[in-house]
Amino acid sequence: MFELLAGRIRWCPAPPAGRESDAVEVGEMTDPAKVRRHAERIRELVASVVRSQIKDPRLGMITITDARITADLRDATVFYTVLGDAAAQSSTAAALESAKGMLRSTVGKALGLRHSPSLTFVLDDVQNQVKQIDDLLAAARHADAEVQRLAARAKYAGEAQPYRLDSDDDADDEVAGSDAADSDAPRGADRR
Repeated sequence: MFELLAGRIRWCPAPPAGRESDAVEVGEMTDPAKVRRHAERIRELVASVVRSQIKDPRLGMITITDARITADLRDATVFYTVLGDAAAQSSTAAALESAKGMLRSTVGKALGLRHSPSLTFVLDDVQNQVKQIDDLLAAARHADAEVQRLAARAKYAGEAQPYRLDSDDDADDEVAGSDAADSDAPRGADRR
């Protein structure tokens, strides 16, 4: 059996009878659909283990929001949110760091990969982003209301209808025709 590793082909012994060969885990050769499936599975596994097996009192109200894994399936990033203040967030981060080994072994066994991916936990600050977006939307609503209030009191700088209408052109032509004989000004000049 041959294996492609770092652009080289090398011979390796055949797997034991009854065991299927593992896929080669090289970054550029990994299927993106496989990476997505593994990332989703990691998210589900970590959420399940955090809910059922971790009994750390520092662990707060946590939600696993997303997981991403590198193309070589060796490093996984798990995003989570915590309900509570900064103290709850920091204590949950410490609890996850202390349970990282158990989570990694559980994920490695469940995925059946040659190498268990290393896990990195990142606080997903969705709540802060939602608050910022809500504040921006409120400011935009306030600015729109102010513009509407100013527009309601505004008056036209000139006439309400600044354009000539066809009926006005006919009346102007009749008046202009009688004035044309009296005036030396060229047609179209200012008549004020």
